[in-house]
Amino acid sequence: MIFIGNLLTTTVAAQAPFPDITSRPAALKALENADAGVRLAGVVYFGRNGLATDGPLLVKRLADQSPTVREVAGQAVWLAWGRSGDAETDRLLQSGTAEMGAGRHGRAIEIFSDVIRRKPGFAEGWNKRATAYFLAGEMHKSLADCDEVMKRNPQHFGALSGYGQIYVHLEEYDKAIAYFRRAVAVNPNLTNLEQVIRELEELARAKRGRAI
Repeated sequence: MIFIGNLLTTTVAAQAPFPDITSRPAALKALENADAGVRLAGVVYFGRNGLATDGPLLVKRLADQSPTVREVAGQAVWLAWGRSGDAETDRLLQSGTAEMGAGRHGRAIEIFSDVIRRKPGFAEGWNKRATAYFLAGEMHKSLADCDEVMKRNPQHFGALSGYGQIYVHLEEYDKAIAYFRRAVAVNPNLTNLEQVIRELEELARAKRGRAI
């Protein structure tokens, strides 16, 4: 996997290393450039400097012709989604993520609730709390937070996948399939979901058979 931090040494399709872009106007132009290396430079700029509101610019690159641009855009969009534009809110989000990673889901939920109170329009606060609720086994609270993510960021393929996982847990397979398909429609690089969808289709058919 290619990481944003070491992309300055990356080459694209045996070309020279991509240019280093230092301004937003130049990065916006770069994203539409015919040269994959220049597009990559634009993606890297927004991965390093973009805010959540820049997400649509990076989501568009998830269907780029270049596999490298697609891969890096998939990482860059998460970085951008995690920036609210307020340093303290972002620090809290990172703190909650660390608590969640350590398995302290209750504490993570408290922190993400603080994020939401500070920045209710910031979709990632809701998304992270939805994840923490899911890990804590609170499926319906997780669903409610996913709804809030969609109101603010309908392209959030992570939340769309989250719906799918919740509905798998609830054994509502047709709903899970529908949301996983929506996630793939936004981010066609989620190729692992294709096999998941096929397996869920089998489970859905078996469930319908048992209901007859």
